[in-house]
Amino acid sequence: MDTFLTTDAVVRLTGRRRKSKQVEQLRQMGLPFWVNAIGEPVVTVAAVEGRKEAPREKVWVMPRRNDGQKKHA
Repeated sequence: MDTFLTTDAVVRLTGRRRKSKQVEQLRQMGLPFWVNAIGEPVVTVAAVEGRKEAPREKVWVMPRRNDGQKKHA
C-alpha cells in the first residue's frame, strides 16, 4: 500500500490538472497536504481515508539565552 496519492489520483480527487489549482482545491476541501520542491501537492492516503497520521517528530531548535545569544556547552 502506498503512503501518498499518485499524481493521477490527485488530479482525480481535485478535478484539476494545474498544480496551483490542485493546491487551491485541496485547501477548499480541508485536506492536509504538503507542496514538494517542484510545486506539486503531496497528499497522504491516510488523509483521504480519514485516518489519523502518525505524529511527526518535533524539530530540535538550539536554546537561546535571554540576551539572544546562543548557549555554548
